[in-house]
This record gives sequence, structure tokens and C-alpha cells, in this order.
Amino acid sequence: MSEESTTHASRSSLSGNAIAKLLVTLLCSMAAIALRTMHVHLPPIEGLFVFGGAVLSAAFILAWAAEALQVDIAKGLAMAVLAFIAVLPEYAVDLYFASTAASKPEYAQYAAANMTGSNRLLIGVGWSVVALCSVYAALRKRDPNAPKDPSPGVTLGEGYGVDLTILCAATLWSLTMPMFEQIAIWNGLGLLLLFGFYVWRVSGGADAEPELTGVASEVGSLPKVRRRLTVAVLLIAAAGTLIAAAEPFAEALIGTGEHLGVDRFILVQWLAPLASEAPELIVATIFALHGHGSAGMGALLSSKVNQWTLLVGTLPIAYSIALGKPGALHLDSRQVEELVLTSSQSLLGIGVLLNGRLEAWEAIVLLLLFLVQLPFPQANVRYGLSMLYVLLAILLFIRYARYVPQHIRLTFSKNASVEE
Repeated sequence: MSEESTTHASRSSLSGNAIAKLLVTLLCSMAAIALRTMHVHLPPIEGLFVFGGAVLSAAFILAWAAEALQVDIAKGLAMAVLAFIAVLPEYAVDLYFASTAASKPEYAQYAAANMTGSNRLLIGVGWSVVALCSVYAALRKRDPNAPKDPSPGVTLGEGYGVDLTILCAATLWSLTMPMFEQIAIWNGLGLLLLFGFYVWRVSGGADAEPELTGVASEVGSLPKVRRRLTVAVLLIAAAGTLIAAAEPFAEALIGTGEHLGVDRFILVQWLAPLASEAPELIVATIFALHGHGSAGMGALLSSKVNQWTLLVGTLPIAYSIALGKPGALHLDSRQVEELVLTSSQSLLGIGVLLNGRLEAWEAIVLLLLFLVQLPFPQANVRYGLSMLYVLLAILLFIRYARYVPQHIRLTFSKNASVEE
């Protein structure tokens, strides 16, 4: 079905298509809750599909509810609530790994795997696909007689400099984790402070009509009481699903790796983020294909900031609560190299966006560098790619150096703007 982007014109009920999508996702979610309630233990592979499908369904439900929620709450509160909702699927799985690591230290590696995988997937696949889909959409609509764009890509909306500045600060701060080979309380608090500042800073903008799409557009256009009730039911259903499915899904990932003889770290690193981030990536891609690449890119940029601050910042806190005292998630050599690679990729991601555009060739480079790392888990390849990321980032920072002071001023002054 084509999901057109619309503002919330009033409607009395949901369409049959929207109801069908909601029913399918809710049935998948309810199946997981029922199995947990009845204490049914599935074999690893079956559990991976059933509970992974439930996490995926919950992520879709959360995406729809979070978008529709923008109609009813003030922008400042919306920013905080939506940021938290956006990382809930990843957080549910990572929370389980981090808290379990208190009694089973080997689970710390899985918390690092899920966190690094979700962050790298956003930039390597999410940003790249949105930019390339934006170029495709522009080519479809281009007048054959019009001159060709010499540097096709996607342009970011106003205020992106705040996201970039916070993301840069979070990335530099994240380097302290591999440096000290641990994710400690002080690492987490620094990231949470950055998240708090980010929410406060972006919440000061003028309220605008939310641009909704698909199921969220239909829910957002319902009468007030029915809309709020629908959103509440969806949020409760998704939260219940994540509570029920996070643990068996996480254990199924590990069990499937043991059963198939596949590296469990790799399975957790890529399958868990794919399930939890798919809805967000799909929505952003739909926006891009309909000519709203700026909105899709803005959502993924904000999501990257949220993951790199809120999600990572809460890991040592969850671990400490389970441990019963302040503690740190200790990192082995593999986790250190994964964090270095993730931070290096973030630096390049910031570099390509300094001028407010992600051009097609830059998107292809991000995608290729992401794909190259998948079949080569060796440490020397990881560190080699990290050096390449940093080198390219330095070159881009030099090329776009004139934008850096503007982004910093924009972050700390509400009257500043980025000049082309």
C-alpha cells in the first residue's frame, strides 16, 4: 500500500487497510505475551522468529503511536517522550543484556554488540538509503529539459546544526569508553547530560503542524477522545510486548548462534537492531520516496543522537541497578574495537553532514564502508576501517570548516542560523 504523507485532516474512523495493519501487528504482539504468560519455552530458532516478530511488531506500533502522539502534546514534552519511545525496542533488549551481565559477565559483550550494531546500521544503511531514495525521487519528478543537478543528494532542514553539535560531543565523549575499556556510570551520566541539553535545546523551536504518514496519519486525524484512547492502547500494547518478548528474543539470538554454530556476537549485533529499527527505516525511506527526504533524514539524525546519548547512557545504570551497587560494564578487546569503529563511523557521519547535505556519492561511500566490515570481523580490519573513517572525517572537516562555528553558535544561540 502507498503511504502518503499528510497532515492530520479530521476523519471519523480508520480505513480498512490501517485496521488490517494494526490487527496483524497486535496479533503478533499478543502471541508473544500469551506464550510468556503460559511459560511456553520454544526452541531457539522458533523463538527467534516468534519473539523477533513480536519485537518488530512492537517497533511498528511504537512508531505509529509516537507519530500520532505529536498531535496532542507540546513540542518540548513531545521531544522527550518521542526520543524515549524511539529507543524503546533497542533499550528493551540492551537493558536485558546489561542487567543480566551483573550475574553473567559474559552478557556484557551482547549489550555492546546490540548498541554498536544499532548505531552503525543507522548511518551505514539508514542515512545512505534515505539519501539515495531522495535522489531517485528527484530524478523521477525532474523536468527532462531542466539542467541536471551536479551534486544530487538530500538537504537537511533548519536546525540540524544542533543535532550535529550534540552528536559530535557525544562521539568524542564515547571515545572514553574504549580508552578505559569500560562503560562506567560517569560515561553514562555524561551522555545523559548531553541528551538532556539536546531535548531542552530543540524544544525551544516554534510549534509546527506534525507531518504524519500512513497509519499514524489516520490515527492522528481521529476525533480527540478516540485518538488519545487509540494511542494509549497502542503504547500499552507495545510496552507489554517488549516486556514479554525482550528476554526470550535475546536468549533466542544466543541459542540460535549456538545451535547453528554462528558467532553469537554477530547475530546479536545485526539481527536485534534489524528487528527494532526496521519500522523507523521504512518510514524514513517512504518519506524520501515521496519527495520528503529532508524529513526522513532529520528523523534518522535525531534517532542517532538519541541512541548515542540516551540508549548508551542508560546501560551502566541498568547494570548497576541489577548489581546492587555502582559498577561498570567491562569491555574486552573485541568490544573495544567495535566501539572504536562505531565512534569513527559517527565522526565521518558528522563530517558528511556539515554542509547540510548528504550527497549521493557520500551516501554510497557510507554504505560501502558499512558493507565491507560485515564479512571481515578481524581486529586489524576493524582498526584499519576506523583509521579510514577518521581520515575521511578529517578531510571533510577541513573542507567544510566554515560551517563548524555556525553550528556551534546555532546550538547555543536561538537566533543563529546556518548560512549556505
